[in-house]
Amino acid sequence: MSTGVRRRMGVEERRQQLIGVALDLFSRRSPDEVSIDEIASAAGISRPLVYHYFPGKLSLYEAALKRASQDLAARFAEPHDGPLGARLLRVMVRFFDFVDEHGPGFSALMRGGPAVGSSATNALIDSVRQAAYEQILAHLGLTAAPPRLELVIRSWISLAESTALIWLDGRRIPRAELELQLVHDFAALAAVSAAYDAEMAAILRDILKDEPADGTFAELVGRLMTLAP
Repeated sequence: MSTGVRRRMGVEERRQQLIGVALDLFSRRSPDEVSIDEIASAAGISRPLVYHYFPGKLSLYEAALKRASQDLAARFAEPHDGPLGARLLRVMVRFFDFVDEHGPGFSALMRGGPAVGSSATNALIDSVRQAAYEQILAHLGLTAAPPRLELVIRSWISLAESTALIWLDGRRIPRAELELQLVHDFAALAAVSAAYDAEMAAILRDILKDEPADGTFAELVGRLMTLAP
């Protein structure tokens, strides 16, 4: 039977609770629209107590962003089994899961929000991009990328970000189509680069040799063939 006595939280436990509450609110609305009073109310504590743990909304936003960035970076992790196209598609599904869950916050961060431009925020964003870059490189079985491959991977990561932002603005294109299209975009970027560079051509051949006839990249070839006169 409940005694009605509220358990007192430790300092770190309370901080983590506030970060979770803030992240939930920032995920549903632009961080600019969320007040400290709302965060305090959702956490069941007073406004002064929020300031006891965080000096202001900016520091709380950065803490929530750090947790979100760790979550997003983890979604690029994928077992190195099976064809690359199928692996990238699973990564894109998880990436769009994150975008769907944190839409307003993701949009505010990429387009401009309360902590955008700060060194801490820029470092977090860069850490996610770098984690994604390193994961893709690992899927290719490489520890270092030749210049053209680095350009392909980093361009593709930027394309995934911009595609997600456009999708959030009205969701006018089915999400599943964009997930597949982004995987095809990676293959297309690699193919164009391979046309100019022998080292990239060898990397592309290595990618395609493990792709099944009905695989994700093979589907792209099939779609392109239907466009031929």
